[in-house]
Amino acid sequence: MRVTKFTHSCLRLEGAGVLVVDPGEFSEASALDGADAVLVTHEHADHLDVTAVTAAVARRPDLRIFAHEAVLPLLADVAGATTAVAAGEEFEAAGFRVRAYGGQHAIIHPYVPVFANLGFLVDDGAANLYHPGDSFVVPDGVEVETLFAPMNAPWATIAESLEFIRSVRPGRAFALHDGLINERGAAVYGKHLESFSDTRFARVAPGTVLG
Repeated sequence: MRVTKFTHSCLRLEGAGVLVVDPGEFSEASALDGADAVLVTHEHADHLDVTAVTAAVARRPDLRIFAHEAVLPLLADVAGATTAVAAGEEFEAAGFRVRAYGGQHAIIHPYVPVFANLGFLVDDGAANLYHPGDSFVVPDGVEVETLFAPMNAPWATIAESLEFIRSVRPGRAFALHDGLINERGAAVYGKHLESFSDTRFARVAPGTVLG
């Protein structure tokens, strides 16, 4: 599994096919080049760039999009390419096995509406990776090899991020949802996560390829 980290919360996974997770408006549209399938954790624009995804389907009509049913109305113009998935479901996308977890976005504040959110565990038969979207849902009963952990968000504290990594106990972890923070803040947060997460943790630059 060849993983490329794009800006903020977007990942590109290459193996038997090309799978893109959360191509949002903060991310590079090039993440979608040649994609066979897309996973969308939830409807927020930093995780779903509707215009970019719609254009990708126009370029590649066989592209498949998997998301919670709450997301699909935003993709009505490419409805034929979409498939609704729910927490607990397993499916194949771009040659990868995927299992959906959670179902709800992390609470921002009681005044703010609660949105649907799915975390995705992606497995190519030799390695796996977990992308939680905007949540701290732990994929119970699974040994996660690579975890992408939210680093900064309106709904998160660094204490929660740290506890999330320690609860998942992955072989290694990388920063996710890091496009809202400046370099000084990232250095401070990263130091805590590197020191106390009880695994190898790193924040990598957009475009970094991980083996």
